[in-house]
Amino acid sequence: MRRFGCASVLLAALHMYAADAVPDYHARRVHLAEKLKGGVAVLFAASEPRSMLVAYRQDSDFYYLTGWSEPGAALFIQSAKAAEDKIAARGYREILFLPARNLHTELYTGVKLDAATPNAAALAHVDEVRPMTELSSLLSQIAAEDRGILSKISSQPDSPAAQALVMWVATTLGSDYRPAIADTSGPIGQLRAIKDPAEVELLSKAAKISAVAQRALRKAVDAGATERAVAGVFTEAIMKQGCARPSYPPIVGSGANSTVLHYEEDSGTMQTGDVVVIDAAAECSMYASDITRTLPVSGKFTPRQQEIYDIVRGSQQAAMDAFVAGKSRINDPKHKYPDSLDTIAFNYMNAHGKDLHGEPIGKYFIHGIGHSVGIDVHDPWDYSKPIEKGMVFTIEPGIYIPEEKIGVRIEDTFYVTPEGKLVSLTGSDTALP
Repeated sequence: MRRFGCASVLLAALHMYAADAVPDYHARRVHLAEKLKGGVAVLFAASEPRSMLVAYRQDSDFYYLTGWSEPGAALFIQSAKAAEDKIAARGYREILFLPARNLHTELYTGVKLDAATPNAAALAHVDEVRPMTELSSLLSQIAAEDRGILSKISSQPDSPAAQALVMWVATTLGSDYRPAIADTSGPIGQLRAIKDPAEVELLSKAAKISAVAQRALRKAVDAGATERAVAGVFTEAIMKQGCARPSYPPIVGSGANSTVLHYEEDSGTMQTGDVVVIDAAAECSMYASDITRTLPVSGKFTPRQQEIYDIVRGSQQAAMDAFVAGKSRINDPKHKYPDSLDTIAFNYMNAHGKDLHGEPIGKYFIHGIGHSVGIDVHDPWDYSKPIEKGMVFTIEPGIYIPEEKIGVRIEDTFYVTPEGKLVSLTGSDTALP
């Protein structure tokens, strides 16, 4: 039987290292309630994986609102609503619903917190904690008093639990109406995009540990070394520093593999004269980072490799120099916006290099220049909009030329301060070769 990862009630409630910053989860729930406009939201924790080989990770939106890292829970948020006609006014309300403890299972998993635990609400940092068995009856009661609430329920639409709950409530009211569930990911995504000070601290921690681990693995890069061994050195380094896992499967691609954008097999052996792209970063306390470095396997680039590397590095710097908060867009691989960071990097590449056929080299930049970073390494964001103050995102230009077996990507994670200044969290200057 798989362990859930918590050995005591206290650890089950806190879910983070004692020294870590603690975000204001209650404020986040209140902000979400303000977007519900008189409705309610019910979110469910991630289900446990069926395979013991897959570690449990909490649903990102659920964690953002609760800091709760156990399966089997549900969060109920009721937004305030003024009285109308015969419907009484409702105030703001938040409840964490927890499953009842299973004393036999706890022999394997450790002690869990439930609604009967003394001071459960204080330990879970919510206003109320109630048994999971009461969730459907609570929602049915609210719907009986205000039938209109059935059209104002927000949740995860793809969640079987959410669909079953809403259908059950409609059935208990004798209604043939099959309510649609509004998607919470949109309003929560808007909240997640702008990082609060605690999040910036957690993201900075993940970025710094990622940079340290990237520097540590360089000792393992050598002709005859396997890509998987280098990935293992990285994973060991981040775990030694207290992080739970990589924020994505490490990419270590050498030679021809360096030109494969999302190469995750890591099964090759490094050869003299090759370059190796190492895209690997840590997730610490549920917050991710993203960093990529390109290294010469033999310790020194060939002149052509150095040329391509310098072009990529120059294009990243050009994008950094051009960034303006509230104006600059990213993830624009088709270059729809002339002032996007993608277009700026693309134009720099074309102005500074050519392929073996004399063509501009920008066509080998085959992906978007960046993405939002947060609880997920690809945090939600509408990329038709510019990057705003308070956001964290990557700038990661790359050139991939299969016929030359040269792939170069340089990636760093950046924070946009309240003043609009661009700050590298991964250390774009010190961490480069």
